Amino acid sequence: MSASKPKESISRILKNVLNKSEQEFVAGRRNTVLQTLNKLKIQCSQKEVPNIALLGSGGGQRAMVGLLGSLVQLDKAGLLDCILYLSGVSGSTWCMASLYKEPNWSTKLETVKDKIIERIRGPEVSLTDPMAKLKKYYYGKDLFSLTDVWAVMVVMSYVKEIDEHTLTEQRKQHNKDPFPIYAVIDKQSKQSNDGDPWFEINPYEAGYSLSGVFVDTGDFGSQFHKGSKIKHQDEFDMLYLQALCGSALGDEVDIKKTMWQKIKAFFQNETTLEAMREEERERTDKAMRKEKKTEAIEADTISDASDDPISPPLDECHRAFMDLVNMNLSVLNGENPSGFDKSIRTNLNDLSGGKRPLISTMETLETADIRPEKQYINRFTMEVCEYLSSQIQNWLFDAGISICKCMAEWIWGRKYNFLHNMTDEAVHSTLLQSETRDYIDAGLLLNSPYFSVLREDRDIDLIISLDFSEGDPFMTVNDAAETCKKLKIPFPEVNVTSEDKTKPKDFYVFKGQNTPTVIHIPLFNAVNCGDKVEDWRKKYHTFQGAYSAEMIADLMDVAGKNISNNREKLKEQIRAVIEKKRFGRSKTFLNKDPFRLNIN
Repeated sequence: MSASKPKESISRILKNVLNKSEQEFVAGRRNTVLQTLNKLKIQCSQKEVPNIALLGSGGGQRAMVGLLGSLVQLDKAGLLDCILYLSGVSGSTWCMASLYKEPNWSTKLETVKDKIIERIRGPEVSLTDPMAKLKKYYYGKDLFSLTDVWAVMVVMSYVKEIDEHTLTEQRKQHNKDPFPIYAVIDKQSKQSNDGDPWFEINPYEAGYSLSGVFVDTGDFGSQFHKGSKIKHQDEFDMLYLQALCGSALGDEVDIKKTMWQKIKAFFQNETTLEAMREEERERTDKAMRKEKKTEAIEADTISDASDDPISPPLDECHRAFMDLVNMNLSVLNGENPSGFDKSIRTNLNDLSGGKRPLISTMETLETADIRPEKQYINRFTMEVCEYLSSQIQNWLFDAGISICKCMAEWIWGRKYNFLHNMTDEAVHSTLLQSETRDYIDAGLLLNSPYFSVLREDRDIDLIISLDFSEGDPFMTVNDAAETCKKLKIPFPEVNVTSEDKTKPKDFYVFKGQNTPTVIHIPLFNAVNCGDKVEDWRKKYHTFQGAYSAEMIADLMDVAGKNISNNREKLKEQIRAVIEKKRFGRSKTFLNKDPFRLNIN
């Protein structure tokens, strides 16, 4: 289905039909699952093959390494080829992107695993590479956001590579692997609490999981009007996709602190400064050559300019820019930003010759009331940025200004809305109105991609939830159950004791009538960690620097134990869902083969 064909869009919504390419993939993968079950001595016919989805939650590098360790043990247990879908949010998508970079990775997982571990425990990418990448992002699209910055300043520091492959390039390269689904959420739908916030991206299409409206993945981000593409934007690469999926590893204040600190470090770095100066020298030299040709300038003026390769406004504007960064940081740290406020005003007054008045100083800057202060800082940041951007023609400096504007307005994952101005009664009106939508880390709403696999047309029988979350190890499955109840989506009841929350076991099974079976596996538990669950949790925070080689090895081991210790239990639950299919089950929404078109 394409958003460029509105009638086909309505048809897909009403019939709940999978993308044709996904249908073909699933049909082939089910044959693989059947052969695997036979090898495991699990009796199963073609019609009884269970649709099994493996979910990886968010959790930064902890989730990335934890998912990798789990998959390695699933492979060793002979169970990996039982998985039909592999879906992730946030940190789990970092692992997925690394795996799917290798065609048919599941046939050579040990080798692929070694390559990934060697990379993520190795040195960081040199600053010149992310700088070049940031330039591509800045000039390569209409809509620049903090997700672009997050990709080169944060995600790259964890994944230790710049992966410029695209999802559509992976089509036909993974017929021996589970079908990959990357999950994010629609920020506006989350905040307004209406519409459909659940958004998925796979190699063939991107769109709203529950509403059933999708666009070809290669066109996601292009500009549409009434279902027709009016302006193409290049498909985003895998580095950006990892940033889109893993764009919020903590609360907003912590993220803002980290972002401002990263921006400060980046623009204070001598490599960045030299790149800015080099561009300024080239611009100055070009201007001088032009002036020499027209003989419109006196020789002594030319001589003075060539003696100083950095035009004075660059250093002065850079100083004001850094003061602005430090001012925002001081507010977030609860410090008095008045000194930076005064410095910026003095600097900009000198630059403009007294012709650029700024908004008046807010008296409450020295008070403890943070709300008006925050509004003032955002407004002040935007105004200073507007002035500085008019003074310097330098891509790095201009990018810095754009980043500060995005910080003030908190713009993440902004894309053109492929549903803009379409008319479709089956889709919530809020999804059809705005020209752009913002997409963010799904962990801010639900830290596991349940709703990508709970699409009716995927007809999932068994969900294996690998939970790498920080804090309550049952929050994801509880939230999924509550949301499904509100949306009337079949999902089993989830009941856990208070003791389970403090001393979780390593294997939980939730079942219900006419619902998928859900296996829930908390990463750190009383089985693989003994009485040191809290110690493990403290050691592996979501938001911390890249792990050491020893930490990676230990985490791989502890995550793998959750699979190896429960190999027989997993097989037992697979047998159970096969038995359930064998003796029949009624579903209110589906009673025919889910992979055959249902034309009424």
